[in-house]
Order: sequence, then structure tokens, then C-alpha cells
Amino acid sequence: MALVNESDIPLDRPKQPRKFSILDRTEAGLLQARAAIREARNGNQSQDIDYLPLGPMYHNANAFHRSYLEMEKQFKVFVYEEGEPPVFHNGPCKSIYSMEGNFIHAIEMNDQFRTRDPEKAHVFFLPFSVAMLVQFVYVRDSHDFGPIKKTVTDYIDVIGGRYPYWNRSLGADHFMLSCHDWGPETSKSVPNLHKNSIRVLCNANTSEGFRPSKDVSFPEINLQTGSIHGFIGGPSASRRSVLAFFAGGVHGPIRPVLLEHWENKDEDIQVHKYLPKGVSYYDMLRKSKFCLCPSGYEVASPRVVEAIYTGCVPVLISDHYVPPFSDVLNWKSFSVEVQVKDIPRLKEILLSISPRQYIRMQRRVGQVRRHFE
Repeated sequence: MALVNESDIPLDRPKQPRKFSILDRTEAGLLQARAAIREARNGNQSQDIDYLPLGPMYHNANAFHRSYLEMEKQFKVFVYEEGEPPVFHNGPCKSIYSMEGNFIHAIEMNDQFRTRDPEKAHVFFLPFSVAMLVQFVYVRDSHDFGPIKKTVTDYIDVIGGRYPYWNRSLGADHFMLSCHDWGPETSKSVPNLHKNSIRVLCNANTSEGFRPSKDVSFPEINLQTGSIHGFIGGPSASRRSVLAFFAGGVHGPIRPVLLEHWENKDEDIQVHKYLPKGVSYYDMLRKSKFCLCPSGYEVASPRVVEAIYTGCVPVLISDHYVPPFSDVLNWKSFSVEVQVKDIPRLKEILLSISPRQYIRMQRRVGQVRRHFE
């Protein structure tokens, strides 16, 4: 019988603990956040002394609230510092495209959500403004999109060469933001930007490739003075004498149909190409029960937020439009959606809403306004 030397027996060495990367820890944090949101969706509510969302304006108020708290606790954005103004790190703050400049400036000055360490980031922001690209790169009346496309392509090439993050996810954890009509087209400059990245767009048009599963619909707000001061608030339902109101330029396929059927046709439906002299646009919003928000050339309209600001129930007249924050907000509870084919029936549709239901809808408009300020 052979004897075995004890020194020949392999010893069981203790296993080294696995070293977790920063990416592993980030994903673990997200897993915990998702679990907390799922738990909240099933009815377990967290207390927040600042704000507690309640009511049918939300698809699931508990899940939204928990998601918001998790965002405040851990969400981090890395903003690439490459690029020079006026096209990068800059944007308009006093126009229909004001959300581009306001967001860029807000995120770059934010100490809570912005991180200077890309290893700690959940998402990566591409800080170009499409409105600025159109103003400074596009050659007016050239109909040549090439210079904009090259600028965006070159920028992605630069950050892809300097950092590993774009290539690591093929852009899936990167986002761009645009309120310009050309935002969707600009995203096509780089295939993975259009296909994989999160596109935060005011013109959230599903017929032009907007995908609610990954893209974000953002409100279009026309800040003519750079501030919402003086725009907020309006009278109660009983002090609104006009059934419905619209005034605006005739462009796109929908507005001519609206004007054809309702301009100067009915005192209750005040539809104007141009407001009569001396009549205030914002006074009319505040006098009206319903504010008509037809799409123009693009699906988004600043009238939606203007209606919300003044306590007027918005009437969305559009095809293929995904309203802002639709994953959270239940728009059917505080707005009216009218298909283009039903424009001739507009008065019938609005009068079918009972006074009691209208009062509920108008109250909810006031309650969701905080999400657009």
C-alpha cells in the first residue's frame, strides 16, 4: 500500500473575494432602485415632506414618487467638456427653443446630478444645441444638411476616441436634447445616436422614429423673456366664458383644417389666424375653458404648456404625438385628445364633457403644472 506524502496533497486555498468594478456597483445601485420602484408600484408608499404626488394625473403615483426619490439619491450625469460655444455648451434661452439653452445651462451648473467623474455616471450628455447648429453651421437656404451632420459625427468621433464610454454601450447610455424641428434629423447623423441613444425631443413624433421605450418627450416652452414670471395662473372654471380658443399661424397640414371649419364660424369656438387688434393672447387663454393645441409643421406646440400655465384644459389636435412625460403623466385625465379627422366635431366633443368632469380636469391641470415650471 503506497503511502502518500502529505506535502503532495494540494491545499484548498481560500478564494479571493471578487473585486467589484465601479460599473458593477453602479448597476447594483440601479437594481436596488428598480426593486424599490417595483415595491412602490404595488402600494408601499414612501413619505416625503416636500411633495406627495396623488391622483389620476399619474399612471402610478407611488412608482413615480419612489423613482423621483431614487433619482435624487443616486442619479449622476457626466457632461462631456469637449466642444466650444456657441454650438456646444450653449443654447437659446428666450425663444421657442428655450429649453435647449435652459437645460444645458442648468445641468452644467448643477452640483447634485452632475458628476465630474465619468466612472460614476449613469448617463452621458452630449452638450450640443441643434438650434445653435442651425444658426451657426447650417448655410441658410442651402438645403444642405451635410455641415450639421459632419459637426455631430466629428464630435462623436472625438469623444469616442478620448473615452471608452460611447463605444462600451454603442451610445445607449448617452443622451441628446433638442427642441428644434431638426432634432430628429440631427440624431440621424450617427446611426447609433438615432438607434441606441436616448433622444430627449420636443418633437416626439412616432411617425418619424420617436420610440417611447427609449426616447423622452420634452415640453416645448416659448420663454419670450427668459422667464415664466407673469404667465402663471388663471381664473376658476366658472369665470371662463369662452368654450375654446386658438390663435396662430397657418402652417403644417392640421391648422388649415381647423381654420376652414371654425374660423369666424361660432362664438363659442374662437379660432383666429390673427387676433383682433387690442385683444391679448394670454387674456384669451385665461378666459377660455379649453385651449386648442394643433400641431404645425411639427407635432409639438408651445400652446400645450401655455394652456397649463394659465389653467386652461389643453386640447391636443395631432397625429403621432407623444405628449411630454407620458410614461408618468396620464394625459387623458387633464387634457382632451382630438384626432384630425374629428375637427368638424370639435364643439360636439367638448360639449359632451359635463361641467363636473370639466371642473375635475381643470383642477388637475393646476396640479400637474409644477412639472412644467
